[in-house]
Amino acid sequence: MTIVFDIIIIIFSAILHEVSHGLAARALGDKTAEYAGRLTLNPIAHIDLYGSVLLPVLLWFVSGGNFLFAYAKPVPFNPYNLKYQQWGSAVVGVAGPLTNFVLAGVVALLIRSNVFPPASVEFLVRVVVINVSLGVFNMVPIPPLDGSKVLFALLPSRFDHLKFQLERYGMWVALIFVFFFSSLLFRPIEWVVRVLLGV
Repeated sequence: MTIVFDIIIIIFSAILHEVSHGLAARALGDKTAEYAGRLTLNPIAHIDLYGSVLLPVLLWFVSGGNFLFAYAKPVPFNPYNLKYQQWGSAVVGVAGPLTNFVLAGVVALLIRSNVFPPASVEFLVRVVVINVSLGVFNMVPIPPLDGSKVLFALLPSRFDHLKFQLERYGMWVALIFVFFFSSLLFRPIEWVVRVLLGV
Protein backbone atom coordinates (compact mmCIF):
# COMPACT_ATOMS: atom_id res chain seq x y z
CA MET A 1 0.00 0.00 0.00
CA THR A 2 2.90 2.35 0.64
CA ILE A 3 3.97 2.42 -2.98
CA VAL A 4 0.35 2.98 -4.05
CA PHE A 5 0.05 5.98 -1.71
CA ASP A 6 3.40 7.34 -2.83
CA ILE A 7 2.54 7.08 -6.52
CA ILE A 8 -0.81 8.79 -5.92
CA ILE A 9 0.94 11.61 -4.04
CA ILE A 10 3.61 11.95 -6.71
CA ILE A 11 1.11 12.02 -9.58
CA PHE A 12 -1.09 14.61 -7.85
CA SER A 13 1.93 16.74 -6.87
CA ALA A 14 3.46 16.47 -10.35
CA ILE A 15 0.15 17.53 -11.93
CA LEU A 16 0.00 20.63 -9.72
CA HIS A 17 3.64 21.25 -10.61
CA GLU A 18 2.97 21.11 -14.35
CA VAL A 19 -0.27 23.12 -14.22
CA SER A 20 1.64 25.82 -12.34
CA HIS A 21 4.09 26.06 -15.25
CA GLY A 22 1.17 26.59 -17.62
CA LEU A 23 -0.52 29.16 -15.40
CA ALA A 24 2.72 31.10 -15.03
CA ALA A 25 3.23 31.05 -18.79
CA ARG A 26 -0.34 32.26 -19.37
CA ALA A 27 0.17 35.06 -16.84
CA LEU A 28 3.22 36.13 -18.86
CA GLY A 29 1.34 36.12 -22.17
CA ASP A 30 1.69 32.58 -23.55
CA LYS A 31 -1.45 30.45 -23.92
CA THR A 32 0.19 27.36 -25.45
CA ALA A 33 -0.65 25.18 -22.44
CA GLU A 34 -4.21 26.44 -22.38
CA TYR A 35 -4.70 25.69 -26.08
CA ALA A 36 -3.24 22.21 -25.51
CA GLY A 37 -5.79 21.50 -22.79
CA ARG A 38 -3.12 21.18 -20.09
CA LEU A 39 -4.46 23.71 -17.59
CA THR A 40 -6.54 21.01 -15.94
CA LEU A 41 -6.23 18.79 -12.88
CA ASN A 42 -7.55 15.83 -14.85
CA PRO A 43 -4.78 13.19 -14.52
CA ILE A 44 -5.49 11.79 -17.98
CA ALA A 45 -4.15 14.97 -19.57
CA HIS A 46 -0.86 14.75 -17.65
CA ILE A 47 0.03 11.12 -16.96
CA ASP A 48 2.94 9.70 -18.93
CA LEU A 49 2.92 5.88 -19.03
CA TYR A 50 6.68 5.63 -18.62
CA GLY A 51 7.40 8.57 -16.33
CA SER A 52 4.29 8.41 -14.16
CA VAL A 53 3.82 4.64 -13.79
CA LEU A 54 6.60 2.36 -15.03
CA LEU A 55 9.62 4.41 -13.90
CA PRO A 56 8.49 4.94 -10.27
CA VAL A 57 7.54 1.29 -9.86
CA LEU A 58 10.90 0.17 -11.29
CA LEU A 59 12.90 2.58 -9.12
CA TRP A 60 10.95 1.54 -6.04
CA PHE A 61 11.78 -2.13 -6.47
CA VAL A 62 15.37 -1.60 -7.66
CA SER A 63 16.14 0.62 -4.65
CA GLY A 64 14.36 -1.65 -2.19
CA GLY A 65 11.79 1.03 -1.46
CA ASN A 66 14.37 3.73 -0.69
CA PHE A 67 14.02 5.83 -3.81
CA LEU A 68 11.02 6.88 -5.84
CA PHE A 69 10.89 9.31 -8.73
CA ALA A 70 8.26 10.09 -11.33
CA TYR A 71 7.20 12.84 -13.67
CA ALA A 72 4.14 13.97 -15.59
CA LYS A 73 4.08 15.09 -19.21
CA PRO A 74 5.79 18.48 -19.42
CA VAL A 75 3.39 21.35 -20.03
CA PRO A 76 4.31 23.07 -23.32
CA PHE A 77 5.00 26.78 -23.53
CA ASN A 78 6.48 29.10 -26.13
CA PRO A 79 9.22 31.26 -24.58
CA TYR A 80 8.96 33.75 -27.47
CA ASN A 81 5.43 34.66 -26.37
CA LEU A 82 6.48 35.53 -22.84
CA LYS A 83 6.88 39.01 -21.44
CA TYR A 84 10.32 39.78 -20.07
CA GLN A 85 12.25 37.62 -22.52
CA GLN A 86 15.33 37.22 -20.34
CA TRP A 87 13.50 36.09 -17.20
CA GLY A 88 10.17 34.79 -18.54
CA SER A 89 11.30 31.19 -18.95
CA ALA A 90 12.94 31.27 -15.51
CA VAL A 91 9.69 32.44 -13.92
CA VAL A 92 7.78 29.66 -15.68
CA GLY A 93 10.41 27.15 -14.58
CA VAL A 94 10.39 28.22 -10.92
CA ALA A 95 6.58 28.11 -10.74
CA GLY A 96 6.53 24.29 -10.61
CA PRO A 97 9.02 23.71 -7.76
CA LEU A 98 7.59 26.70 -5.88
CA THR A 99 4.16 25.03 -5.97
CA ASN A 100 5.66 21.86 -4.49
CA PHE A 101 7.35 23.83 -1.70
CA VAL A 102 4.14 25.73 -0.92
CA LEU A 103 2.13 22.51 -0.83
CA ALA A 104 4.72 20.92 1.46
CA GLY A 105 4.65 23.98 3.71
CA VAL A 106 0.86 24.04 3.99
CA VAL A 107 0.69 20.32 4.81
CA ALA A 108 3.52 20.71 7.34
CA LEU A 109 1.56 23.47 9.10
CA LEU A 110 -1.47 21.19 9.25
CA ILE A 111 0.67 18.43 10.77
CA ARG A 112 2.11 20.81 13.36
CA SER A 113 -1.38 22.01 14.29
CA ASN A 114 -2.09 18.53 15.75
CA VAL A 115 -5.65 18.48 14.39
CA PHE A 116 -5.23 15.16 12.57
CA PRO A 117 -5.33 11.69 14.16
CA PRO A 118 -1.95 9.95 14.43
CA ALA A 119 -2.99 7.40 11.81
CA SER A 120 -3.10 10.08 9.10
CA VAL A 121 0.08 11.91 10.13
CA GLU A 122 2.38 9.38 8.47
CA PHE A 123 0.55 9.85 5.17
CA LEU A 124 0.74 13.63 5.48
CA VAL A 125 4.46 13.48 6.28
CA ARG A 126 4.95 11.55 3.03
CA VAL A 127 3.16 14.38 1.21
CA VAL A 128 5.69 16.82 2.67
CA VAL A 129 8.71 14.63 1.89
CA ILE A 130 7.63 13.89 -1.68
CA ASN A 131 6.84 17.51 -2.49
CA VAL A 132 10.09 18.79 -1.02
CA SER A 133 11.91 16.10 -3.01
CA LEU A 134 10.17 17.15 -6.23
CA GLY A 135 10.93 20.80 -5.56
CA VAL A 136 14.60 20.28 -4.75
CA PHE A 137 15.19 17.79 -7.56
CA ASN A 138 13.57 19.98 -10.21
CA MET A 139 15.78 22.92 -9.25
CA VAL A 140 18.88 20.98 -10.30
CA PRO A 141 20.24 23.07 -13.24
CA ILE A 142 20.24 20.28 -15.84
CA PRO A 143 17.85 20.35 -18.82
CA PRO A 144 15.02 19.48 -18.95
CA LEU A 145 14.75 20.15 -15.20
CA ASP A 146 13.38 23.53 -14.16
CA GLY A 147 16.60 24.72 -12.61
CA SER A 148 18.16 24.85 -16.08
CA LYS A 149 15.77 27.66 -17.04
CA VAL A 150 17.06 29.73 -14.15
CA LEU A 151 20.65 28.87 -15.09
CA PHE A 152 20.10 29.88 -18.72
CA ALA A 153 18.56 33.20 -17.65
CA LEU A 154 21.65 33.94 -15.57
CA LEU A 155 24.24 32.95 -18.19
CA PRO A 156 25.31 35.74 -20.56
CA SER A 157 24.94 35.31 -24.31
CA ARG A 158 28.56 34.24 -24.74
CA PHE A 159 27.54 30.92 -23.17
CA ASP A 160 24.89 30.18 -25.82
CA HIS A 161 26.97 27.29 -27.17
CA LEU A 162 27.05 25.74 -23.69
CA LYS A 163 23.28 26.17 -23.41
CA PHE A 164 22.84 24.40 -26.74
CA GLN A 165 25.01 21.47 -25.67
CA LEU A 166 23.22 21.17 -22.34
CA GLU A 167 19.84 21.16 -24.05
CA ARG A 168 21.05 18.60 -26.58
CA TYR A 169 22.39 16.11 -24.05
CA GLY A 170 20.54 17.25 -20.94
CA MET A 171 18.17 14.30 -20.75
CA TRP A 172 21.06 11.83 -20.67
CA VAL A 173 22.89 13.92 -18.09
CA ALA A 174 19.72 14.11 -16.00
CA LEU A 175 19.26 10.33 -16.12
CA ILE A 176 22.88 9.77 -15.08
CA PHE A 177 22.33 12.20 -12.22
CA VAL A 178 19.16 10.37 -11.12
CA PHE A 179 20.78 6.94 -11.05
CA PHE A 180 24.24 7.82 -9.72
CA PHE A 181 24.25 11.20 -7.98
CA SER A 182 20.72 11.83 -6.68
CA SER A 183 21.92 10.83 -3.20
CA LEU A 184 23.61 14.27 -3.08
CA LEU A 185 20.13 15.73 -2.70
CA PHE A 186 19.15 13.63 0.32
CA ARG A 187 20.72 15.95 2.88
CA PRO A 188 19.18 19.22 1.59
CA ILE A 189 15.82 17.47 1.22
CA GLU A 190 16.05 16.17 4.79
CA TRP A 191 17.03 19.64 6.06
CA VAL A 192 14.05 21.35 4.37
CA VAL A 193 11.65 18.67 5.64
CA ARG A 194 12.95 19.02 9.20
CA VAL A 195 12.62 22.82 9.06
CA LEU A 196 9.04 22.58 7.79
CA LEU A 197 8.03 19.96 10.36
CA GLY A 198 9.94 21.61 13.18
CA VAL A 199 11.86 18.48 14.14
